Amino acid sequence: MQVQIDIKFDQLVQLAKRLPKKQWAKLKQEVDAQVPVYENNKREEFKKMLLNGPAATKEQLETIDENRNAINQWRTT
Repeated sequence: MQVQIDIKFDQLVQLAKRLPKKQWAKLKQEVDAQVPVYENNKREEFKKMLLNGPAATKEQLETIDENRNAINQWRTT
């Protein structure tokens, strides 16, 4: 048998704060075990996106540098 209860976040925090030290440590351990999995997945997704993204050619980088220099000269005159 399962019972589902809707609890607001603030209520959940208050309940967690009332736990005895031993149960609080166990809850914290469970939560901490879940967080790195999510963070590692996001980090890996970001890494894949960067590695699979477009890269500029030497010619494009030279053009960007020339444009940057021209804009800097224009701003100082």
